[in-house]
Formats: sequence, structure tokens, C-alpha cells
Amino acid sequence: MAYYAIRRDIMANNNNDTSNESKRERFIRVAERRTAKVLTDVRLLGQCANRRTYEFSPDQVHKIFREIRRTLGDTEKKFTETGTKTQFKLR
Repeated sequence: MAYYAIRRDIMANNNNDTSNESKRERFIRVAERRTAKVLTDVRLLGQCANRRTYEFSPDQVHKIFREIRRTLGDTEKKFTETGTKTQFKLR
């Protein structure tokens, strides 16, 4: 329990006070960190291509990259959609 109190004091004394940051500043801070993590993970996935260490089929590779492309496309749409959704109609 004392560890958490000390850690909280350390964090409070750091210059990481984000309470006054704008939405744009927060976006930049969070997006840069998350993008770096995604890129690192993609590079790590590339290490699975080592045929001396792993055995895989072309179909497995296709499934991996199809899912990555699908998820990436869905995520990009979140940034580019205007927020207008088509309404369901029976006519």
C-alpha cells in the first residue's frame, strides 16, 4: 500500500500534469504513443516470417494480413466519417 502512495506522489511531482492540456494536445500525446506501440508490434509480427524458427502456410499469412487490413480500414473510417449514419427504412 505504501508503494502506491509513494508512486502517486512521484507522479504528482512529475511534469506530467495533463489537467490543463487541450483536446488537440491530448490527442497528439495519446496517438503518438499508441502509434509507436502498433508499429513496434507490427515489426515483431514480421519476426514470425523467419522460416528457420516457424512453419506457416500461405493461407495463414493471408488470414493475418486480411484481418490487419480490415481492422486498419475500420479504424481509419472512425477518423474520416462525418458522423452521419444512414437510417434504416423499409421503403
